Amino acid sequence: MGRYKKHWFSLIGLCIVMFSLLGYFGADIYRSAPPVPTQVVTDSGKPLFTGEDILDGQTAWQSVGGMQLGSIWGHGAYQAPDWTADWLHRELPAWLDLAAKSQFGKPYAELGAGPQGALRAELKAEYRGDGVDAQNRLVVSERRAEAMAQTADYYQRLFSADPSLQKSREHFAMKEDTLPSAQRRQQLSHFFFWTAWAASAERPDSHITYTNNWPHEPLIDNVPSSENVVWSVVSLVVLLAGVGFLVWGWSFLGKHDESDPVAPARDPLTRFALTPSQRALGKYLFLVVGLFVFQVFIGGFTAHYTVEGQRFYGIDVSQWFPYALTRTWHIQAALFWIATGFLAVGLFLAPIINGGQDPKYQKLGVDVLFWALVVVCVGSFIGNYLAIAHKLPAEWSFWLGHQGYEFVDLGRLWQILKWVGILFWLVLMLRGVTPALFKKSGEDKNLLALLTASVGAIGLFYGAGLFYGERTNLSIMEYWRWWVVHLWVEGFFEVFATTALAFVFSSMGLVSRSMATSASLASASLFMLGGIPGTFHHLYFAGTTTPVMAVGAAFSALEVVPLIVLGHEAWSQWRLKSRAPWMENLKWPLVAFVTVAFWNMLGAGVFGFMINPPISLYYIQGLNTTPVHAHAALFGVYGFLALGFTLLVLRYIRPNLVFSERLMKTAFCGLNGGLVLMIVTSLLPIGLIQFGASVSEGLWWARSEEFMQQPLLQTLRWVRTYGDVVFIVGALAMAGQVVLGVFQRDALDAPQGRLQGATS
Repeated sequence: MGRYKKHWFSLIGLCIVMFSLLGYFGADIYRSAPPVPTQVVTDSGKPLFTGEDILDGQTAWQSVGGMQLGSIWGHGAYQAPDWTADWLHRELPAWLDLAAKSQFGKPYAELGAGPQGALRAELKAEYRGDGVDAQNRLVVSERRAEAMAQTADYYQRLFSADPSLQKSREHFAMKEDTLPSAQRRQQLSHFFFWTAWAASAERPDSHITYTNNWPHEPLIDNVPSSENVVWSVVSLVVLLAGVGFLVWGWSFLGKHDESDPVAPARDPLTRFALTPSQRALGKYLFLVVGLFVFQVFIGGFTAHYTVEGQRFYGIDVSQWFPYALTRTWHIQAALFWIATGFLAVGLFLAPIINGGQDPKYQKLGVDVLFWALVVVCVGSFIGNYLAIAHKLPAEWSFWLGHQGYEFVDLGRLWQILKWVGILFWLVLMLRGVTPALFKKSGEDKNLLALLTASVGAIGLFYGAGLFYGERTNLSIMEYWRWWVVHLWVEGFFEVFATTALAFVFSSMGLVSRSMATSASLASASLFMLGGIPGTFHHLYFAGTTTPVMAVGAAFSALEVVPLIVLGHEAWSQWRLKSRAPWMENLKWPLVAFVTVAFWNMLGAGVFGFMINPPISLYYIQGLNTTPVHAHAALFGVYGFLALGFTLLVLRYIRPNLVFSERLMKTAFCGLNGGLVLMIVTSLLPIGLIQFGASVSEGLWWARSEEFMQQPLLQTLRWVRTYGDVVFIVGALAMAGQVVLGVFQRDALDAPQGRLQGATS
């Protein structure tokens, strides 16, 4: 550790404390998750359905695409309703009508204010009651059972091919006969009921529901809890304090007088001969842009479903490629190509760290890993199709087809194989890194140790996605899912990217090793401080308790803090371009990294905090404000990082390559311009309009068919086409440059000794 002892102790101590918080409150989620009753019965003892029926309904929901078709507890897709909020608002008026006809002989809408108020008081008393007895049976009134049956009938008809609801299916971007089995449609309705029950029933000895009073539903006084407001204010205070301490710490504790080292006359990375494993990385870069282009086109195709529902410019394609499937492919393709870009830069650096030599059989390992990635990618896509088309037996769907959970949609078998591939990448990396790490020399190895730790974390923590099963309680599943989506992607990939860039720039002699090491350790500490317990900000309303909300609100605010100074980081990286003449050859990878800093500030920082405080997320979870953050952060940060790494690796493995200024300018202008247009002309305005509806009426209204099909929102969804087209042009230009570089003959025929073209 040497001179960095304080940095290391800070990082290790923070990780221990933060993971302890994550684990302690994770155990609380296990203890306090909304119970799945053994049986649902009426107060007269009549059995309605069992807990096994509810879990069977959960598997039926997974088989139709799960979170890719509408959402549950606010998590999922945005075109169809949130089934929790929608069920609740359909069942409540049904109960009121039944009660009004029973007591007053007329529908609820025809009653005066007095009788209506009295019935609403009865409604609230019944629905906010827990209803679970000592035998873990859920007891409901005969009237509620009838309201449940009426609501279930609607969903069973909606998910079938009932002609009376064809227009609704079109508006929700659902294919006809979404769930062919009548028995499974009935079970699906039981699962939807259970999610709505958890959203309306108060926890025992509590004044708030299992989902912290989410969704907003005025009929039963589902409004933000006092704890929600308190911890929202706390999160703002923590954010301001964090920014203040960061500025003071950077000003007074940072070393600002350390001069930059003298840049070498030639790029030090070109002094190593290309190894066989490095020359084999061209196919990885081709896979990156191939999946990228596929993702972009299937994304545009999916976005068009939001305006035509079942058709693509008049052609009915939903029976073969429905919205739930294409959205699955869109998200999964993004994860595959971004991960491949990160894997490629790691495999490029491994031989350099190993003194310019491949470990034995390294090229074979690189080739095997590539084809394993292809098999997993293609296999999971085919499995997604077969599951949503219901061509797989029901018991195979979760394992071979579709898990139903956003970002981890691929079947469990493919998920396991993907983790095996990541572990194999870890082995390939360690074979190159470990000898250098344990080599006896006077070199400072702290930065290499941090890089090794981040590589290990990437390899191991994806396995958290295997800690839940097909029939796991939804709250517990969400806890582990966000370990993958938030902690693995937003945490450890961020540390790896920061450390890898620091290692590259210090190896080039452009920044001192001590400055790169100190900055990387400090950045890792900041990322882990907010990022680990900040995982809980995704779980405010997923059946968790107030302490989870408190921890998530306070620490997720700290996630924004390091993003405040990214403008300075971007400037520091950009100025490296002028440090040496040969850096001109790396102009476009640097442009990508500067772009990452911008979108980290805007997409992850501004748009992220826009939806992070509990009071904000209470109203906008599940609205189009969420994809604003998702697009700006996932592509803007990790997408541009992966593209930057791709261009960096391409520049070195194809020594004679000269980037086309026209293609590169088109690529970066198109990608950035298209992303901005997509957000400011469509997603953000729709989200803000929905926000107003959610506050005034409830989430059910903001996601309802009537609201979403109004002419203004239809127009805004059409307007998104312009941003999509601009983005597609940028993506094609980027892909064209990479493909031309990978298959450039003079590059392939170049001497295999030195990277000649990278010097000047």
